[in-house]
Amino acid sequence: MVEPNDVSNEVGVPDGGAIRAEAIHLAHDAAPAGGEVSGHQSMIRQMARVFLQNKLAVASLIFIVVLIVMAVIVPLFTPSSYWSDYVINTTGSCWQGQPYGSLGNAQPSAHNILGCTGGLDNFSLLFYAARYSLAIGFLSAFITMTVGVAYGIFAGFRGGKIDTIMMRIIDVALSIPGLYLLILVVVLFGQTLTALTCVIGFTAWFGISRLMRSEAQVLREREYVQAATTMGSTKRRIMWRHILPNTMSVMVTAGTFALGDAVLALSSISYLGLGLKPPEFDWGSMIQNATTYFEQGYWWTLWPVGIIFILFVLSTNYIGDALRDAFEVRLQER
Repeated sequence: MVEPNDVSNEVGVPDGGAIRAEAIHLAHDAAPAGGEVSGHQSMIRQMARVFLQNKLAVASLIFIVVLIVMAVIVPLFTPSSYWSDYVINTTGSCWQGQPYGSLGNAQPSAHNILGCTGGLDNFSLLFYAARYSLAIGFLSAFITMTVGVAYGIFAGFRGGKIDTIMMRIIDVALSIPGLYLLILVVVLFGQTLTALTCVIGFTAWFGISRLMRSEAQVLREREYVQAATTMGSTKRRIMWRHILPNTMSVMVTAGTFALGDAVLALSSISYLGLGLKPPEFDWGSMIQNATTYFEQGYWWTLWPVGIIFILFVLSTNYIGDALRDAFEVRLQER
């Protein structure tokens, strides 16, 4: 950066406005074209440009947005596929034309484009189940990130004995297999929507806390943090104004992974029969319900939900990678 005194000594211009204009011009010309951030674009535009360069991430974002919209709209127009209607009335389209005593596993047709499973239309049931899977996934990921970030940053910034004690607690929690812990807590607190959301959210933050702790330990040694401490800033102000904003890229990336992990955890316990109970469905319940039929040759009972489930988890990973690049200043100019 060119200092005003240096400019005045070199060109001999006493006017302050002219000196500032010349300094800005020289600084702009000297700006590197490589991994540094140029000043003519806003930060948001740069982040959007980097994100849009990742075509897989853009496609993944579109897929998740469409999935959310369909999960809201489709069940409103196809109530006949709900479990309650199936129990009360088994004369729906999935049973028409089927032999007496049929399982109601009608193959894909113009009326049921994804076929039927146990008398339930797979297309409408897929998005009905998406409501619960996505709701529990997003809420659980929010709980996971809130608790994990707060715990990890506090431990890493404070250090000393407090950090040691807090990390030993995390080590004990991580030594317990995650699936066993989920099953134990679900058995104790029930299989309701609220219980599953809290169970998944409060049992998945241990790894996030260790990640955020390591970031806080690195950031607390940076020059700007040391300068703020020297100038008398409180620890709360330093954590809110310096530590937390500079861990945003890690938080965003970890948050997208936490979303995928939450949906995966819900599907795992639902497949074991410990998830939501009818008339509520999630993707794990659909997979568990279709397993027996799939072994009998009804391939359409499993493939649609399996493909959607895999695509969703992959999409969260691709979006997380792209957001990490967008938040990293050094990766914005390649």
